[in-house]
Amino acid sequence: MKLFILPSLPDSQGIVRLTGKDFHYLVRVRRLKEGAVFNALLPVGAESLSSEVRVLVQSVSDNCLTGECHPGEQINRTPIGETSLPPIILFQALPKGAKLDLIVRQAVEGGIAEIRPFSSDYSIPQAEGAGRVERWRRIIKEARQQSGSSTATEIAPPCTMEALLDYWETVKKRALRPLGIILHQDPIGPAVPLAQSGFHGYLSINPDLVVLAIGPEGGFSPEEVSRFLTAGFKALVIGNTVLRTETAALYAAAAVRIILLESTTWTLTTPHR
Repeated sequence: MKLFILPSLPDSQGIVRLTGKDFHYLVRVRRLKEGAVFNALLPVGAESLSSEVRVLVQSVSDNCLTGECHPGEQINRTPIGETSLPPIILFQALPKGAKLDLIVRQAVEGGIAEIRPFSSDYSIPQAEGAGRVERWRRIIKEARQQSGSSTATEIAPPCTMEALLDYWETVKKRALRPLGIILHQDPIGPAVPLAQSGFHGYLSINPDLVVLAIGPEGGFSPEEVSRFLTAGFKALVIGNTVLRTETAALYAAAAVRIILLESTTWTLTTPHR
């Protein structure tokens, strides 16, 4: 279900007035007219269990759409029987060019709660670009509106490996059962096998926080793998093919969500010898 993210809170009368790009999107793209009703989310930071509202279009004139919000008519979009999922955070090593734009869009559609880009050993240096984070935030908004995701995905400015692992130490203290998974392209590490289990095995602990670490083109260096493992991450190798970094992020997020959503219907069994 498509959702529109309101740029600001309604006034004291529950009225919103939308102009500029918001007007163009609702009136020119979605072709809403007076009397139409559309589903919307309150701005990031004001979201809560009652953040989803319905907006009745009162008028469309002079490049301004005026709508009346009805907060008492929240949208029940959680399918019957669906369990709440733990937040999923993506630690994404900076890829080449504009690939991160695609990764951000796909991460939003995959229900990722937070994206933490970082510079790894094999990342190609890029110009900082003051507008990069703002561009990613625009992509997040567009992707949420298109996909209807109620997850308010956040993205941080790119950081170093050191800062990333410091952040991991911080967030895992807030969880009872944190799970960090590093996706790697090689099944064997410098001294020991890396992949000790698969998604089902790792997720069987019923984590309340999942962090996925994805490398850039070329994957992670041996030193980085060692640092992630020392920090408590679990290594995972997906099949016998090497995935592109933009594919790996989507693949991992989708796998985690599907397994957790269906966790009540699967059981782990000991293979027969």
